[in-house]
Amino acid sequence: MSTSPRTNRDRLAIQSVIGEITSPLGSPAAFRIGQDGVPRVTPATGGITYNFRIGDSAVDLVGDHIEPGVSIRNLEGDRSLTSPTNLALNTLACIGNRARVVSGDAKGETGYVTGLHGGINHVLVDFPSVVLEQLVIGDRIQIKACGMGLALPDHPEVAVMNIDPDLFDRLGAHVADDGLLEVPVTHRVPAKIMGSGIGHPHVATGDYDIQLFDERVVAEFGLASLCFGDFVAILDAAHEHGRIYYGGAVSIGVVVHSRSDVAGHGPGVTTVLSSRSGKIRPVIDPKANLKRLLYG
Repeated sequence: MSTSPRTNRDRLAIQSVIGEITSPLGSPAAFRIGQDGVPRVTPATGGITYNFRIGDSAVDLVGDHIEPGVSIRNLEGDRSLTSPTNLALNTLACIGNRARVVSGDAKGETGYVTGLHGGINHVLVDFPSVVLEQLVIGDRIQIKACGMGLALPDHPEVAVMNIDPDLFDRLGAHVADDGLLEVPVTHRVPAKIMGSGIGHPHVATGDYDIQLFDERVVAEFGLASLCFGDFVAILDAAHEHGRIYYGGAVSIGVVVHSRSDVAGHGPGVTTVLSSRSGKIRPVIDPKANLKRLLYG
């Protein structure tokens, strides 16, 4: 008989962090050169993406690193990607945290954090479509940050990060009779195709990318159907203290941004669980997506 894992959620602090909706960024070259040598001009990161949200395809779209919903960054202080205030937003905000608009026409409306995008250092937030239409670049969004430090006291070989305690409960992870933590996922992904973000010394911020350039691997693992908000299992990957290849390890993450044509890049995954010793057993469940877990 399976049981739900015990957590330390009652000990976690809840703090406010804040950011502004950012403008998409451009460059003088305008185009990105793909791994196939072809230059392309397409939408990319930042701003408000109206027609792609959690639950929608992260692969079947025209764009590069598209961020679904709203992209925010803390622009206080030196306004850089790595300012202390923006790093705090990216570190403390966790997937599933409640977010509230605190300025502009949509003031008072609420949504949820859906991911962390490294490099550009954005926190991604989903709102209902009617709210997206009211938002403008520069609107401020405050987040009730909670989740960093979440742990499973009875399962010390499973690390938890970047996930709201309520969302973790809704995910439906449970302890099987053999003691392994079974976690619902939509896809399994082999570590051999993981790209940008590998080797980062921690996973408290950012993501790393699933390369989709080998059509044989894409077909074998069904990766053409990846959607924003999917929970996926990265096989032979350990993330407790950074992202490394480790045979037998299992890490679980959420798909946070879209495909890319650039070498080493693809749909990005923000980590939420990891076990170097393989104490996680991923169980395929097509419904393991943020859209269902957050909105029902």
